[in-house]
Amino acid sequence: MHLALDNNITENISVLDDADQQLIARIQNGLPISDHPYAEIAEQIGLTEEEIITRISTLLDKGLIKRFGVVVRHHELGYQENAMVVWDVPDEQVHEIANQIKPYPFITLCYRRSRQLPEWRYNLYCMIHGKSRINVMQLLEEMVSEHNWHDIPREVLFSKRRFKQRAANYMSHAGCN
Repeated sequence: MHLALDNNITENISVLDDADQQLIARIQNGLPISDHPYAEIAEQIGLTEEEIITRISTLLDKGLIKRFGVVVRHHELGYQENAMVVWDVPDEQVHEIANQIKPYPFITLCYRRSRQLPEWRYNLYCMIHGKSRINVMQLLEEMVSEHNWHDIPREVLFSKRRFKQRAANYMSHAGCN
């Protein structure tokens, strides 16, 4: 499970009561593997399961939690190759092209970064996961051909090493990590 919090959450901590702070500290690194994870968290904090669900919903509505989802370990599912594709997209087209890239099921990340000229001209990044390098290149070529992006400069950077993926640690309480 992955929890994406608002980048300013540490500045907004004063708007959170103690129960919300304990809740975030307990869920930021994943939900318990249990038939009733919210009930388990509720018992630890001293609330009801319904109160936990309501609090999470409120934190989402307020934008303090941006995303609540699952982290898939692609390698363990047979996706042996990862490639970051970096694109040199005209600035006025970045948003449009990113929105065309994002829906593809093999794309797991797509974001814009500032160019670092003259050393680095690329401003759009997307991650492709595939079963092999050939598979990754085929997926990329299908996407490029479908949108006629042959003239957009790009590089394909294959991963050489996997690192442990971890969420950021925004809050810690004694006994909650």
